[in-house]
Amino acid sequence: MIMKTNLDILVPAYVREFEPYIPSKPDCELKKLYGCPSLYRLNNNENPLGPPPGAQEIIRRFSPPRGAVYPSGDSYYLRQEIGSINGIDPDQVVVGNGANEVIAFVVKAFCQQGDNIITTDKTFAVYEWVATFSGIRAKLIPLKNERFDEQGMLQSIDENTKVIFICNPNNPSGTYWSKDTLIAFLDALDGKQMVVVDEAYFEFVENEDYPDGISLIKDYPNLIVFRTFSKMYGIAGLRIGYLAADPAAADMIRRTCVVYSVNSIAQEAALACLRDDTGHIAKTRALVCESRAFLREELARLNLPVIAGEGNYLIVKLPGSDTLAYRKLMREGIMIRPMTGFRYPNHIRVTLSKMEAMEAFVAALKKTLES
Repeated sequence: MIMKTNLDILVPAYVREFEPYIPSKPDCELKKLYGCPSLYRLNNNENPLGPPPGAQEIIRRFSPPRGAVYPSGDSYYLRQEIGSINGIDPDQVVVGNGANEVIAFVVKAFCQQGDNIITTDKTFAVYEWVATFSGIRAKLIPLKNERFDEQGMLQSIDENTKVIFICNPNNPSGTYWSKDTLIAFLDALDGKQMVVVDEAYFEFVENEDYPDGISLIKDYPNLIVFRTFSKMYGIAGLRIGYLAADPAAADMIRRTCVVYSVNSIAQEAALACLRDDTGHIAKTRALVCESRAFLREELARLNLPVIAGEGNYLIVKLPGSDTLAYRKLMREGIMIRPMTGFRYPNHIRVTLSKMEAMEAFVAALKKTLES
């Protein structure tokens, strides 16, 4: 007799009805599938320069026997360094297995059934996903002129709103709130909701009016700031990010954490990233600046509209299907991000990378448009 499990009863409806994210296959499988001998990865906003030299040395020298030893359960030394750099207590820092995990920490800490979060419709989708498959309603306020609509978000708050997520600069539009805008928004809330400012692309922005969210926490105890080592610091494969918050808020969030979720190599490599003195950030900024200028010029020649702001990416509007363009570009060895899933149909997002990759992308795109 074969036993049957009734998942309709055991699994909450908000989990059963959630459409799972399907990650792409490994590069080797993709190359076989699309018949391309090489592949430029321009889909995930990875840093083509890789990690700073000090972090590379940590990875090279990691002793295999240490693989048997549990890591620091709370990323002790890394939190000390983050606290020292930002002038905050290390206990205000919570480290997670990538920013995705710290999003889950926050939702678990502040939301329960019947609550809602607020974010926008065209942003990093994980805020919405985590809330939805946790049974929390996600209220999506449309972007206004490609940027977060502060008035629209304020007007959408109700008695069940617990957390507001702002991606600054926004992925994928690249727009950002200035320091004045962020402060005015926080003042309007008067501490009644938690505000998460996701600064995953913080190190890419050089404009003077761009806010350092962590510096505002002392005045706004309802402010939580996310940072990651996946973008500028090039250790996305190690999965490590962190949040900074007021001591009382951090204490609540820490109660939802799973200890030992951040491995030893990631902790030590992240520490080396913060201590880098080789100009890694300046080199990356220069590369991104050159690539952005090149692509904007080439795409203008093709009469393709572009949304380009801060961060190491831009969006291109195509005359046809983005998913069809993805398949055609893959056959040319170019992997981009179709943007229908971000609610930008017929758009693609392209990572700003080395010139060799940018030139290959433009050549492949021209071929795709002509076919």
